[in-house]
Amino acid sequence: MQTLPYGAWPSPIDAALAAAHDGQPEWVGFVGDEVWWTEPRPAEGGRRTLVRRTADGTEEPVLPAPWNVRSRVMEYGGLPWAGVMRPEGPLVVFAHFADQRMYAYEPADPGGAPRPLTPLSPVGGGLRWVDPVLHLERGEVWCVLEEFTGEGPTDVRRVAAAVPLDGSAAEDRDAVRELTDARHRFLTGPRLSPDGRRAAWIAWDHPRMPWDGTELIVAEVTGDGTLRTPRTVAGGPDESIAQAEWAPDGSLLYVSDRTGWWNLYRDGVLPPPFGQGDPPLASLAPREEEFGGPLWKAGQRWFAPLDNGMVAVVHGRGAGGLGILDPDSGEITDTAGPWTEFAATLAVRGSRVVGVGASPHSAYEVVELDSGTGVARVIGAAHRDPVDPAYYPEPKIRTFSGPGGREIHAHIHPPHHPGHVAPGDELPPYVVWAHGGPTDRAALVLDLRIAYFTSRGIGVAEVDYGGSTGYGREYRNRLREQWGVVDVEDCAAVALALAEEGTADRDRLAIRGGSAGGWTAAVSLTTTDVYACGTIIYPVLDLVSWGTGETHDFESRYLETLVGPYSEVPRRYTERSPVEHADGITAPFLLLQGLDDTICPPAQCERFLARLKGRRIPHAYLAFEGEGHGFRRAETMVGALEAELALYAQVFGLNQPGIPTLELIK
Repeated sequence: MQTLPYGAWPSPIDAALAAAHDGQPEWVGFVGDEVWWTEPRPAEGGRRTLVRRTADGTEEPVLPAPWNVRSRVMEYGGLPWAGVMRPEGPLVVFAHFADQRMYAYEPADPGGAPRPLTPLSPVGGGLRWVDPVLHLERGEVWCVLEEFTGEGPTDVRRVAAAVPLDGSAAEDRDAVRELTDARHRFLTGPRLSPDGRRAAWIAWDHPRMPWDGTELIVAEVTGDGTLRTPRTVAGGPDESIAQAEWAPDGSLLYVSDRTGWWNLYRDGVLPPPFGQGDPPLASLAPREEEFGGPLWKAGQRWFAPLDNGMVAVVHGRGAGGLGILDPDSGEITDTAGPWTEFAATLAVRGSRVVGVGASPHSAYEVVELDSGTGVARVIGAAHRDPVDPAYYPEPKIRTFSGPGGREIHAHIHPPHHPGHVAPGDELPPYVVWAHGGPTDRAALVLDLRIAYFTSRGIGVAEVDYGGSTGYGREYRNRLREQWGVVDVEDCAAVALALAEEGTADRDRLAIRGGSAGGWTAAVSLTTTDVYACGTIIYPVLDLVSWGTGETHDFESRYLETLVGPYSEVPRRYTERSPVEHADGITAPFLLLQGLDDTICPPAQCERFLARLKGRRIPHAYLAFEGEGHGFRRAETMVGALEAELALYAQVFGLNQPGIPTLELIK
């Protein structure tokens, strides 16, 4: 074992390796007996392709470049594809990122190419599609249509729609059939009951976000396929319904947080014409843990009913394991295996359950569970160690005490190297990672970006600050009107606690984050003296402009709960904005931004930097063409990660050879 200072340890995990393994398989589904999913291609411009597992167990990409299976509905997208198996072969429909049209593709057709099903629109952001379901008997795809009606980011409407499979709508918007006259600002795609007589979907309106309150709507399906007499059967302004699915027996299952936790319920929902009184309702597994999460993307799925009456569930407290729930007893049999975290995507066929799982020592991979035998196995995107796993972090789940004694949850990743230690009297530098959202959480899974730092002798602390999901509604609500306060205090409390207990060097603390985490990092640097430097990634920096028209429609009213209504507390928007307090920043920082970002536009960074002129604060600003909100291209991720390490090396005095020099401007 060799002794070298923290931050000087050599590591085989370079930025290129971390970038090559960034992203994860998503959106699993069955096409006949085959399992299909989407998968990232960082080296191919960050596109996402469809992959299928064939009957002989091989994995085959379905669509070559430049096809990019990704929707832009609500900018964050959602379920972008659906498929069925026919006697002549599979039929798949998908949203193509470049033009946002929906296409149909038949892989078995020799020389066949995807054919457009939907038209282009010259208005605003155009026409976009998400959360599709194929209905071959009707010759249609049912989905959510997002249609821009003007040039502004909030000039938009969304509606449940049916797209004909014959291609007649490819040039004619009028050929798209709108399924209902019910109007909500946001909704998920309608799902048909087993008898085809009812449809259910989730909807909500401004200023609510889906984790604040949503409605579960059920409507009759007429003979011509329209949805009639919709009524709300659950949910409301203070109840979040995160997902709803029909069970094979015709009952409706849904996840609600009416008790303070997203738990699973069964609602009888009498068949049309609707009966009198409330339908029978049962809580299937009342627990202080989550069976759902924040509905950032239409089509997210935390549970899936099986043919035998059982229900596959992703559940846990601060995590999301996969289990099989017996609705009669409320008992859950959890999946055996190394996976401690499953993403919000599930598919079932017969006794087979497919999800995407990971652990602190393995990245996300496609996992199939036989619910009858309890045997689980990896069937796609299998994790393969690109380096010796001895270089991976060894994280610890910790709970810290914050202001007023409130609990703060965090994952601590100490420096770790199989062949190096630091001198006994040295304390390591630590970087606090603030996750995005902010209504989200840090998943405890293998992330080579974290290993990139820990294997070099730099610790990482992922903080699930107040407002994070996974710990119930009360914990989530801590951030109401307190964004820029509670998140900043909680991150600082964890950093200072690590220093006080002798885990971290008090003089070598940093903070970093992207999106809402970029906001937390920026506010922390402008209002506290906890950190020696920070990395701010595609952030919110100006609440006034961001909350009054400078972001997309989905989050355009988000600040009403995070900060307060602008009409009532305008000074609060100014007082908390980093752009208004650039003179308070004294620590060096790195600012990273995608130039195509419509959620946190680069104009915010430019205004922030303009306020710094003449302040002589060392900083660097890297803006990347072709990148939006979240970096997806390998070359971008390499440049960003190396620049971040270079910042810490300069500020902390680390001897880390082999990384490009970061020029800090004063």
